[in-house]
Amino acid sequence: MSLQGKTVICLLDDEFEDLELWYPVYRVREEGATVLFAGPEKGNTHIGKYGVPATADLSYDEVSSEQIDGLLVPGGWAPDKIRRYPKVLQLVQEMDAAGKPIGQICHAGWVLVSAKILQGRKVTSTPGIRDDMENAGATWIDEPVVVDGNLISARRPPDLPPYGKAFVDALLAKQ
Repeated sequence: MSLQGKTVICLLDDEFEDLELWYPVYRVREEGATVLFAGPEKGNTHIGKYGVPATADLSYDEVSSEQIDGLLVPGGWAPDKIRRYPKVLQLVQEMDAAGKPIGQICHAGWVLVSAKILQGRKVTSTPGIRDDMENAGATWIDEPVVVDGNLISARRPPDLPPYGKAFVDALLAKQ
C-alpha cells in the first residue's frame, strides 16, 4: 500500500484498448492509490475494443492537475478522441509542467503529441505512430518502456508488466 493517499486519473473514451486501460489501473490500485476515470461526460460508460466497460467518475472539465498525483492514458482508438478536448490537453501540459507522472501506452502518444509536450523528450509507442512522435520532436526508442523524467511510455500489451512497475515507481519518487 505504498501509494496510499495518491490519486491518479485515467482518461477515458470509447474504443480504449482494454488491457492497456485496466492493467495499469489495477496495478496502481494494488499499491493503494485511488484511481478515477475521467471522460467527456461524468457517468457515461465507455466500451473498450474487446467489450469491457469503464464508467467516467468525472468529466474532463472536473479534473484539476493540482488535485491529482498522476495521469494514465490508455491506448486503442480512444486517444484519437481524447486529444480533441482542449481541457485534456491543458491537463497534460499542467501535469508535465509540474513534473507529475504521465503514463502512456501504444496509441496514447497521440494525446501527448497534441498537447505539444514531446519536443526533446525520449519516448516509445506502438511503431504505428513512431512518425507522429518524431514529428512532434521526440526521440523514439524501440524499448518495452522508456522513462524520461515524468513521462513513462510503453509500446503495447506485452510491455504492461514493466510499464506498470515504472509508473508506480514514478509515483513513489514524487512523495
